Amino acid sequence: MPERSLRNCHVLIAEDEFMVAESLRHELEDVGAIVVGPCATLEQTLAEIASEGERIDGAVLDVNLAEHAVYPAADMLAERGIPFVFTTGYDASNLPPRFANVLRCEKPISMSRVARAVGEAMFAKLPPGGKGAAGSPPP
Repeated sequence: MPERSLRNCHVLIAEDEFMVAESLRHELEDVGAIVVGPCATLEQTLAEIASEGERIDGAVLDVNLAEHAVYPAADMLAERGIPFVFTTGYDASNLPPRFANVLRCEKPISMSRVARAVGEAMFAKLPPGGKGAAGSPPP
């Protein structure tokens, strides 16, 4: 599915671990996505959304970017109707309630699973953010 659905889609990556960001970038490019970023800080992520927001089709957001919660960026994406998924080592109960339905990929992450999750979030016809934990059925 992601090979077809992510082709030529602009996907923002917000990830502060260089090797994870590079692996994710390669995986998304391999399935045809056009990567925006990667952004390693919240400030970079917010600036990228502000300047490229109309071109961004979806996003992968690490919950913790250089010791800052990524939630302001998630709010900005949601306000613009841009679907996103979280990557996190945190349990779902640690996420703010407004993100309870956001698709999550728990760390350590599978790059191919994240690519599938982005496609699911972008094309599921759901409100921005997705539907729950990666791999779980819709509610």
